[in-house]
Amino acid sequence: MSEQVLIIGSGPAGLTAAVYAARADLNPVMVEGMAAGGQLMLTTDVENYPGFPDGIMGPELMEQFRKQAERFGTRLITADVTRVDFSSRPFKVWVDADEYEGDSVIVSTGASARWLGLENEERLRGHGVSACATCDGFFFRDVEVAVVGGGDSAMEEALFLAKFASKVTIIHRRDEFRASKIMVRRALEHEKIEVLWNTTVEDVVGESQVEGLTLRNVVTDEVTDFKTGGLFLAIGHTPNTELFQGQLELDDVGYIVYPGPGTMTSVEGVFAAGDVADHTYRQAVTAAGSGCMAAIDAERWLAEQE
Repeated sequence: MSEQVLIIGSGPAGLTAAVYAARADLNPVMVEGMAAGGQLMLTTDVENYPGFPDGIMGPELMEQFRKQAERFGTRLITADVTRVDFSSRPFKVWVDADEYEGDSVIVSTGASARWLGLENEERLRGHGVSACATCDGFFFRDVEVAVVGGGDSAMEEALFLAKFASKVTIIHRRDEFRASKIMVRRALEHEKIEVLWNTTVEDVVGESQVEGLTLRNVVTDEVTDFKTGGLFLAIGHTPNTELFQGQLELDDVGYIVYPGPGTMTSVEGVFAAGDVADHTYRQAVTAAGSGCMAAIDAERWLAEQE
């Protein structure tokens, strides 16, 4: 039997879509993925989500979203989608050997921040290591921090962090930034921002909290210790769209594009929400908003089909 709405991926976008679809009596089925809850599962305190004046832990916020989706009748499958076929309706989605069919699909598989791949970086994630200055910058008031990257997002993160941190050091592996000239100028002219050129991070130092970094100069090969209380990665995000290559139209870096009205993808009846289609804002609240939009778009589209 074909479901009215299949949702692939959870996080704020997918779970908000589920709440709206369930309340519209569409009986959504969500394949939430093994990494259910999305990037907020990696954040400790969330202080910028409306309605929580004292802040809330990322995993706790996602648990609240999940309970709300379930309360209205969303069926959750805790597994990863392994294959999709959007070439004809009903759309087909596979979890290993199990096949699901949907009259409409909402894709909310999110994006993953790129990391350096260091063991201690992973261990100290949420304890001084972050990939989101707007999420976590507030916690680094009067602390010296480092930002790794050389593009516009690295400049934005550094400028944002400079509002709170006592000093921001941008660490870049080349001798020039690839960011836009205006962003580079703003960063270089800022009194709190310094740059370490031709430098890579070899290790993150600290027991329970980031205390410093081991740096290597790529020109001289010299290794130095660098004292810092925070490490922010701004080396880009990768949209989780491997499943949809050849199925949906993607942009040149892999994000789902919206060629049609609203949140409709290049395939009529397939909608996308959250960071999988958003390389600009990437916030929990914007993801939730687009999840709401996708569910309403799907509901209206299904009504038109009848």
